Amino acid sequence: MRIRIEDGLVYQKHRFVQETIVVEDGRIVRTKDASEENPAEEEPADQVFCARGLRAVPGFFDIHTHGAVGVDVNAASAEDMERICRHFAAHGTTGWLASVLTDSRERTLECIREYRRWKTLKHGGARLEGLHLEGPFLSPDYRGAMPEAFLQKGDPALLREYQEAADGDIRYLTVAPEVEGVLELIAQARRMGIQVAVGHSGADYAAAREAFLRGARGATHTGNAMRLWHQREPAVFGAVLEEPSVYAEMICDGRHLHPGTVRLIVKNKGLNRIVAVTDSIMAAGLPDGHYRLGVNDVTLEQGDAMLTGTSVRAGSILSMEEALQNLMAFTGLTLEEALPALTENPACLMGFEGEIGFLEKGMRANLTFLDGKNRVVRTMVDGKWAEGAN
Repeated sequence: MRIRIEDGLVYQKHRFVQETIVVEDGRIVRTKDASEENPAEEEPADQVFCARGLRAVPGFFDIHTHGAVGVDVNAASAEDMERICRHFAAHGTTGWLASVLTDSRERTLECIREYRRWKTLKHGGARLEGLHLEGPFLSPDYRGAMPEAFLQKGDPALLREYQEAADGDIRYLTVAPEVEGVLELIAQARRMGIQVAVGHSGADYAAAREAFLRGARGATHTGNAMRLWHQREPAVFGAVLEEPSVYAEMICDGRHLHPGTVRLIVKNKGLNRIVAVTDSIMAAGLPDGHYRLGVNDVTLEQGDAMLTGTSVRAGSILSMEEALQNLMAFTGLTLEEALPALTENPACLMGFEGEIGFLEKGMRANLTFLDGKNRVVRTMVDGKWAEGAN
């Protein structure tokens, strides 16, 4: 199938240009300025999509989400995961990592098995790019929604078992550097092909810095479930803001981070080291009510998710479409400036920059089309129009 996308504005090199994109066999095979001789629109195509009035941007990549539309990743079947995929596609997400909340060994392995079974299904929405293990090597004092009974010290043998079960598709791991054995685990995880983030941590500044020196490259939901900055002890939060190599996840729902905090993170990290995530739970896309997050009961009231009977926040109901709009509203960033946080930055953090996150020749054809109000109109995943569904 050869598809020509014409008459739209295309996001390339952090600006919008009038270009024609040609897609074939799931890849971008040509991008060409309409003013060039022998323009791409003269080439034969099986399908022509007129994108007049729209902006074509790289598909959003959510590296931290626990579910949506009534599906919790920890309890999801392969078919359930596909349901999440279709919902995400309707909101501009073309790729995501399934975030497995800290759970028992048996349940974690079952999640991995269902992920591998998902890979055998026929797909119609966003593509699962792998798994994110949020734990179990986390601090009990900063556990948030993590069940304390399943938290443990760094265990390379367990992580290796999980990675082998996933056939190498565990892409991302959240750890607390102060937990016994975790600093040593970071380099071992990297050798297994896993990117490491610091989170759910009470580490002091020195331990956080050591984690980054040993290869941790991310900060999980920055400012949440971590020891915060103090003028005499910058702690994890201060180390994240200072270290230029670290990518800072941000949940831009207006609840997890004050808009002023979002601006502070952006100014300290720069536009190439911020990553917008949803940290969404099964309640995303659904009304207020009672839900689950791993082993936890969660109550959603006025759009705010809390562990039932507590004041502990339990993820969000954010979409990546809303994350983009909020990031721009909170910071005053233009669309051109904000887009890397949802596209190229997470791709670069995960080592996928040769495949996704950019609209260039040879890249997978993952495109999201936005209207003038930055609302998602249509989504393409690997050269196929996504079947978004709630």
